[in-house]
Amino acid sequence: MLDQAQVQEVINDFVDPQTEIRLGDTRPAIKVREDGDALQLDISLGYPVKGYADSLKTQLLDALKQAGADKAEINLSTQVVKHKVQQGVPALENVKNIIAVASGKGGVGKSTTSVNLALALAAEGAKVGVLDADIYGPSQPRMLGASKRPESEDGKTIEPIESYGVQSMSIGFLIDEEEPMVWRGPMVTQALQQMLGDTNWKELDYLVIDLPPGTGDIQLTLSQKVPVSGSVIVTTPQDISLLDARKAYKMFEKVKVPVLGVVENMSTHICSQCGHEEHIFGTGGGQKMADQYGINLLGSLPLNIRIREDADGGQPSVVTDPEGDIAMAYRGIARRVAARLAMQGKDYSAAFPNIKVTNS
Repeated sequence: MLDQAQVQEVINDFVDPQTEIRLGDTRPAIKVREDGDALQLDISLGYPVKGYADSLKTQLLDALKQAGADKAEINLSTQVVKHKVQQGVPALENVKNIIAVASGKGGVGKSTTSVNLALALAAEGAKVGVLDADIYGPSQPRMLGASKRPESEDGKTIEPIESYGVQSMSIGFLIDEEEPMVWRGPMVTQALQQMLGDTNWKELDYLVIDLPPGTGDIQLTLSQKVPVSGSVIVTTPQDISLLDARKAYKMFEKVKVPVLGVVENMSTHICSQCGHEEHIFGTGGGQKMADQYGINLLGSLPLNIRIREDADGGQPSVVTDPEGDIAMAYRGIARRVAARLAMQGKDYSAAFPNIKVTNS
């Protein structure tokens, strides 16, 4: 029988095939106890794995058996914790981690990616919210099939709108869909802060923020006043898109927000009639950017008419066909995002008391 140190070494050295990351790098909590001639393991992962938990347990048991543990049982659970954010930015109540999704430019499918990423994280077992930070062009209400106005139970905070198990907030819930937001920068940033801080988020593991294009007022407010644990950059393979995606990366680098990786959207076009696949926007752009900056290519998504139709219809692909190829691609990206975030340092600020100095 393996001793406790050997068992922990086997578990820590195991590479999760879904994320391609060593479990030890994500800091799992492992408890080992002996029950006669069998081992009982309690493994708590820092990222959700609901979609493949049984498969993961089977592979872990095989790894233990190969190491010499013939009899073992594994109880697998998930405990998402708060991770480090920008220095001096206070944490948000009831939200463990904020993930910002940016592109640097419009038209690359960032909002569609954001909503499907949030739904995929929820499908993996996490508590998730979406904040639509695009004040001028909110799209999340339409994509989530939600149109009702938020309510306030205490007159101070507003309740998020829930769709498909995901909490959401957007300026689009508060105005008519066709009403333009003719606001200057300070009004826009104030609206973002109010939607973020005055929404009664309910114990979220992840809050996905769908950022507007560019690197302006909203992005500056996000970096200075919003506690962001990590970011994801969405791009298409073409050079023009990559130019702006690099600006988004540099922005996050300057404000000390970790970039968890790149998502290459519209990687290939799949003909809805014959199924022919063609790289109409070029090839390898996302991987090239990932290699250039030493970050990860989180996944590639096709230019498929179903993705557009599902989003326009208020039922994103992860909801419409949860076991289909498109949903599986989004869920794979979500798994890698969550695992990469689990590798980041934890937030220990809550462990230290606030110290006040007064004259008496």
